[in-house]
Amino acid sequence: MAVQRRRRLRAKMHSLIEGASRAADLESSESVMDNLMGLLRVHVKRGVNLAVRDVRSSDPYVVVKMGNQRLKTRIVKKDVNPEWNDDLTLSITDPDIPVSLTVYDHDTFSKDDKMGDSEFEVRSFIEALKTYTNLEEIPSGTVISRLKPGTDNCLVDESAIYVNDEGKIIQDLFLRLRNVECGEVEIQLQWIHYPGSKTF
Repeated sequence: MAVQRRRRLRAKMHSLIEGASRAADLESSESVMDNLMGLLRVHVKRGVNLAVRDVRSSDPYVVVKMGNQRLKTRIVKKDVNPEWNDDLTLSITDPDIPVSLTVYDHDTFSKDDKMGDSEFEVRSFIEALKTYTNLEEIPSGTVISRLKPGTDNCLVDESAIYVNDEGKIIQDLFLRLRNVECGEVEIQLQWIHYPGSKTF
């Protein structure tokens, strides 16, 4: 009887914990929707001169993080100059949270090795979106602003925020990887307006 009571008690506690976890997830999801400004598409284009982590090459992939969000690209086998061309979409609720980017070497039988990391901010991109809301009147190719490389960022070259041929605001970034002997990653940002999200 005592054993059965303990089992019932454990089952009840497990149910309560699961219920609390689901409620917390729901509350977190509702909070995100209430504060959602829009979606940011991060197009991870390619890596350049990445570090070798296997015998002669690496099997790199990229992990992008912002707050609690974590997304990753596909793995490219045996290539230190990989072309991923993968789209990763982040929910933006706070433009002051930086986005981190880490490159890993995939290993089948051991822990994946880090191949450097980088970081970029989205505040400048979102400010450009707020300033230029009527894009139909802006010619394609118009550069809205430029960010210069410096000690406070990971930019390799000047980063332009501009209007593309489809009338959308785009930002190209070439990021230098830190904590590694070599390597750069090229990405592109594009904003996606989400129905019901906060308007600028």
